[in-house]
Amino acid sequence: MILFELEFLRPERLWALAIIPMIAALYLVLAGRTATHRPGSARLRLVIPKDALWKRHGAVLLALLSLASLIVAWAMPKDYVNVPRDRATVVVVVDVSWSMEATDVEPNRLRAAQESAKQFVVSLPERFNVALVAFAGTARVAVPPTIDRSAVTRSIDALEMAPSTATGEGIYASLEALKLVPPNPDDPEDVPPAAIVLLADGATNIGRNSGEAAEQAGEQGVPIYTIAYGTQNGWVESNGERQRVAVDHYELSEIAKRSGGKKFSAETASELREIYDAIRSDIGYEKVPTEVTDRYAGLAIIFAIGAALGVISLGARWP
Repeated sequence: MILFELEFLRPERLWALAIIPMIAALYLVLAGRTATHRPGSARLRLVIPKDALWKRHGAVLLALLSLASLIVAWAMPKDYVNVPRDRATVVVVVDVSWSMEATDVEPNRLRAAQESAKQFVVSLPERFNVALVAFAGTARVAVPPTIDRSAVTRSIDALEMAPSTATGEGIYASLEALKLVPPNPDDPEDVPPAAIVLLADGATNIGRNSGEAAEQAGEQGVPIYTIAYGTQNGWVESNGERQRVAVDHYELSEIAKRSGGKKFSAETASELREIYDAIRSDIGYEKVPTEVTDRYAGLAIIFAIGAALGVISLGARWP
């Protein structure tokens, strides 16, 4: 059960909240009858300070808020907090098609992508397995899942460009790479979560459909974080002529959507590094339910103190 975007371990106890409007209604009825029927009430109003009325109402309101907070605490509310993952597998997929030679990002798209990808890999938690997949007209698993960061970074440096773009093949190769994840020696049956980080700049022009590949990844619970890298003004030289190589945002958006991942865009190397930081934060943590009863018990105490001060101020003579 959710109340104000909260979940509760004992939601059946929230029925007690119905008591609060009943008490409030009873107070309003009694306060109205007292003011109307008390003998000499008109003369008393001339003697009692005008601010006493709002103090009395305020004290009652704070008391009701305190009671409501106690009831919410009694229902054992829970919230979700980010906890660092102990194990996971990340497949870094890099487009090495000829369009990555464009120099709209210095020194060119591929070199800038290589540097950012290396920084991303070494920043991941030590127990995370990392795999590397490269694709152009075909796709290959350059490095199977491993915790050896130096092997991955060396392979990133060794990437070379090739013709055509088979984004779907890159995704299918990534799913195959995930089958090679070494078992957890402490718990061989445990399957760590996995994610694919795909950096590309162009539209698929060969191979299997990337949307269908993304759907298969989603069915396996593997989100794809796509990064559309480059500007709309990028170009490469082919046969002595300039050929425009604009980034295809739509396809990468569809891949992220169908897989349950997220789509990012970067036009500079610094933006790419920021995106990798955001992805690392997303992959490196998991949301874990945590009981937050003490949070609402604390609110109840604060409201109760306010109500007590309000009552004291009604009967005290302040200097």
